[in-house]
Amino acid sequence: MIRTSVTVVCLALLLSCTCRAKPNGSRSKKPKQVVPAIECDVRAGKISLPEFIVKCPSHCRETKQQVYGTSVFASISSICNAAIHSGIITNYGGKVIVKKMAGQNTYKGSNSNGVRSLSLPKWRESFVVMEGKPKKGVIYPSTLDFVPSRPTYVKTGQKDKAPAATTALPTTAAPEPTTTTTTTPEPTTILPTTQAPTTTTTPPPPPPPTTLKTRAAVHKVRDAGSGHPYLASVAASSSRQSQSAQGKSPTQVFRGSAYPNRYPQRANAGLRRPEVGTPMRRQSSSPVGPGGFNRGQLPPKERTPIMSQSNPGFSMREQAPAPRAPEPVSQGDPACKVDLVFLMDGSWSIGKRRFKIQKDFLAEVAQVINIGVAGPMMGVIQYGDDAVTEISLKSYSNSRDVKTSITKIAQKGGVSNVGKALAYINTHYFSDANGNRGGAPNVAVVLVDGWPTDKVAEASRLARESGINIFFVTIEGADDNEKQNLVEANFVDKAVCRTNGFFSLPVSSWFALRKTVQPLVKRVCDTDRLVCSKTCLNANDIAFVIDGSSSVGTGNFRTVLQFVANITREFEISDTDTRVGAVQYTYEQRLEFAFGQHNSKAELLNAIKRINYWSGGTSTGAAITFAAEQLFTKSKPNKRKIMIVITDGRSYDDVRAPALAVHSQGVIAYSIGIAWAAQDELEYIATDPDKEHSFFVDEFDNLYKFVSKIVQNICHEFNSQPRN
Repeated sequence: MIRTSVTVVCLALLLSCTCRAKPNGSRSKKPKQVVPAIECDVRAGKISLPEFIVKCPSHCRETKQQVYGTSVFASISSICNAAIHSGIITNYGGKVIVKKMAGQNTYKGSNSNGVRSLSLPKWRESFVVMEGKPKKGVIYPSTLDFVPSRPTYVKTGQKDKAPAATTALPTTAAPEPTTTTTTTPEPTTILPTTQAPTTTTTPPPPPPPTTLKTRAAVHKVRDAGSGHPYLASVAASSSRQSQSAQGKSPTQVFRGSAYPNRYPQRANAGLRRPEVGTPMRRQSSSPVGPGGFNRGQLPPKERTPIMSQSNPGFSMREQAPAPRAPEPVSQGDPACKVDLVFLMDGSWSIGKRRFKIQKDFLAEVAQVINIGVAGPMMGVIQYGDDAVTEISLKSYSNSRDVKTSITKIAQKGGVSNVGKALAYINTHYFSDANGNRGGAPNVAVVLVDGWPTDKVAEASRLARESGINIFFVTIEGADDNEKQNLVEANFVDKAVCRTNGFFSLPVSSWFALRKTVQPLVKRVCDTDRLVCSKTCLNANDIAFVIDGSSSVGTGNFRTVLQFVANITREFEISDTDTRVGAVQYTYEQRLEFAFGQHNSKAELLNAIKRINYWSGGTSTGAAITFAAEQLFTKSKPNKRKIMIVITDGRSYDDVRAPALAVHSQGVIAYSIGIAWAAQDELEYIATDPDKEHSFFVDEFDNLYKFVSKIVQNICHEFNSQPRN
């Protein structure tokens, strides 16, 4: 009995303790995951975290922010658009987990979920996106650390943006070096004084600013093309030279950092040289005793950093370069990745003075555009009677070397044969051997003094169809009295990529040429508007071979035409972009419209809608031969030839021989079978591999499912081949 009562008392005590413990336990709830929000245009490379979670807003798909890759994306891609492309979120936004990866050699483009991704040969960093559900027990950062923007490429009107970027260092960085940067300028303020002995007693700069330079440079170069610390310091130093050369003050570019130290020293060196230079000039003409100057005095031409260390008359500006690393090189601006060539006018009519102005203009463009292997590469062709390569795309990989080479160009002379020069770039210049990268748009800027002495229309058309974006800068063009001297009227409109004003810059005089540097650089770097770049959407001649046999029926025939229209909508339609032709067949064949007959998308879609149903038998083999003769014999040399054959039954004639014949002509053939179509015939018609070029549906209403797949395959094949 006593044992029972003791047991009851113990149980009661345990229950009371448990009840008291529950309120305390309820207070220690699992912390709620805070998901930071980002904008649509934030790229993965801007966030310096290996793995994180973010919330994307809605309507990101409507922005123009580009995506590179499929499944695995290059770090320059928009996070939110990559997530939409992968199907992780919809266009209404949502949570996304991002995981960084090593860079890839090939990023394949595709069209998925309303977002068209682009191909990219390689990039330094990749990322994947996952559904935004945190793993159990994992707490992701509630704030994001952003990599500061590059200060290497500052355009006019953007000076106030650079300081903001440099202050946005990640929170994980040590704050001590940042505080020392505000104190390091103090010794340099002594340097401009006239007391030379005081400057020699100034101690050398402490090491923290040096380490800060390296750290800040790593963040800058991570966005410029390399994450290696040495290359980071290289790009940082080159960036400082670029900014000083453009006349930017140090506070505009590197506010709050250690970089301004160099600029007061440079000004001090300019002030002190007249003081010590006077006795040195006297020494060169007449002997001067030991009291005429400090000990260790040498002639001006032999002045070296070693001598300046022993001579108290020299400032710290000449001591500083001794411990510094070799002068570094920028990796370029990846936001302006173009293969760019300038066609400079070397004709005798330009004269030596204006030829020098032209070279100064090109040198300034090379400086502003920030040349590098991760960004734009620049070359120069001089034309006169003929064209000659002065600088190839692979000659130099930084702005400094290109500028130096431009100054050495000698005038060629002759007349202004622009047409010959355009033919030269199309056949010779943009080649792999010459440094063409394939994944970068090809851009040619033609400088013309007055007007060409030959015709440009045909040469420029061939160049455009090869994917070359042509810009014209005409200086002192023909006035009304001189227009009668033109070899070809409206030559600019016949040559440029588009006649919308974007690709032509008229300049009133040679002395106003320098004002066009910034506008021109902005245009050639606007890759979204370089519409003549050769892509999978504007590089084709597509022939639709449509079954009009009696087994199809009127209603199903309209469904087939809708399928043809849906594929056509995905391409850029014009005489210099993708062209579409159509053939309808039964026992006989009929050309509905030829390549180039309809040169706008709206006009072409109306023509497809107007095709009348024929009705009859099914001779697919004869239809393939007819399409090859009527359409592909008139295909342009630079176009990819694509044939899409649609049939709903077995052919009355042989399809194998006609299919082999068009394959041998370089035609990429797709076969679309419906209902009673024969599988073996579909495989004969289709280009190898069959699974990528042959499709079958049991009902006409299911044709729409293959639209995106066919377009993706066309783009995949294009991206896997050299661009030019």
